[in-house]
Amino acid sequence: MKYRNAIFIILTIIICDQLLKFYVKTHFYYGEEVNVFGNWFKLHFIENEGMAFGMKLSEAATGKIVLTLFRLCAVVFGFYLLKKLVEKDYSRGVIICGSLILAGALGNLIDSMFYGLIFTESQTPFHFIHNTAMFYGKLVPWGTGYGHFLHGRVVDMLYFPIIETKLPKWFPFFGGHDFTFFEPVFNIADASISIGVLILVFFQKRLIHKKANTNPVTQ
Repeated sequence: MKYRNAIFIILTIIICDQLLKFYVKTHFYYGEEVNVFGNWFKLHFIENEGMAFGMKLSEAATGKIVLTLFRLCAVVFGFYLLKKLVEKDYSRGVIICGSLILAGALGNLIDSMFYGLIFTESQTPFHFIHNTAMFYGKLVPWGTGYGHFLHGRVVDMLYFPIIETKLPKWFPFFGGHDFTFFEPVFNIADASISIGVLILVFFQKRLIHKKANTNPVTQ
């Protein structure tokens, strides 16, 4: 598989990821939720200030900077590693998985680096406000957004509450409480990373190898 094919995969995922994020950021107020397919697939707009599942490296502003810089270094190294895998003729599956992971990391890095510079704050409207458009994020001139460079928040929106029920009281630890599967809200970049990692984990023996040399060996 050629390196340009891997770059094409990365660019395709990033474009799709950023288009959806831009749409949600500029057309949804914070916390807004709309059904896409029934009640099991929804768009639910939230923003993530730190790592996955809303975790933070630190409450201080420096924690956000450290995390974003770490992501930047990881992405730069990821492009270097991906090129090496292509040059060493690793299997197509490994290259595709690497491209998925790298695309997801870069997609979220773009949010962290630039969204604070180009978007206004998204707000949650009060129930008596009819014109909710004033609470949508808006594109603004460079540097006049809600934050500084490296301080942007990652936009999440994909929500799949496939099962919503109340656990029976006999259920250990969580009996009698509401239960939702699948509860996390994520984005296309997150999904790309997860798919790439899971495929590598479950099919590593089949995927992680170099192509066999088909040229005949002369004696």
